[in-house]
Amino acid sequence: MLGFLDDIENPTAQSYSLYLTPGLSVPEIEDLIKDLALDKEIATEITELVTNSSTGGVLFWGNVNKCLAIPPFPLQTRITSKGYDVEPFRSLLQQQLLVALILVRLGEYAIGVFEGEKLLSSKVGTGLVHSRHKKGGSSQRRFERHREKQMEGFFTRVCAHVRSNLEPHARQLSHVIYGGERNTLQAFRKQCRFLSAFDDLTMGLRLNVRKPRQPMLEAAIIEVWSSELIEWVEAS
Repeated sequence: MLGFLDDIENPTAQSYSLYLTPGLSVPEIEDLIKDLALDKEIATEITELVTNSSTGGVLFWGNVNKCLAIPPFPLQTRITSKGYDVEPFRSLLQQQLLVALILVRLGEYAIGVFEGEKLLSSKVGTGLVHSRHKKGGSSQRRFERHREKQMEGFFTRVCAHVRSNLEPHARQLSHVIYGGERNTLQAFRKQCRFLSAFDDLTMGLRLNVRKPRQPMLEAAIIEVWSSELIEWVEAS
């Protein structure tokens, strides 16, 4: 993305840049883009993309490039300017933000604190949690109670590791991001009350992680820092 920004940087008045912060309503976005005289279908598509983005979007629109970039982290300031004004986006991508990744599936976990893409601390491990019992009757109920205790013990251990990794960086953390299976994460966050202190820093992004291991942890931070780029090209 930084290379793309370098390529399109141009102060010409024949182009415009709009930094659309997250949380804008449909009427607000429509009002901000109305002066671009966009095709109705394109305007609708841009509006939907921005409203569905938890980080907002940057619209670069001109006679050479027509694109919408979805940043990895939320935009803080709404900007409207002439030319391809890439500097605010570039500054966002070059920040060395402190980000915590918490990847959990039943029986496996990976926790990491990163400065930019540099790993500062981590803990990866496993724990025994049996798969669901498919038989019925009292044996199933006993098995489910045993499984619930396994889950509780597993979550307790993982929570302790989360605390030991996050607590030293708590005041500097910019974002907390989770990965794994949705129901497992909900149950884990409910039990691990320490995490409630970071609710305001928790991003809506949930990473799709099948194996929370060290390689996945290192790959996940690259995904976290990735931007999405949508381009509109006129038919020749």
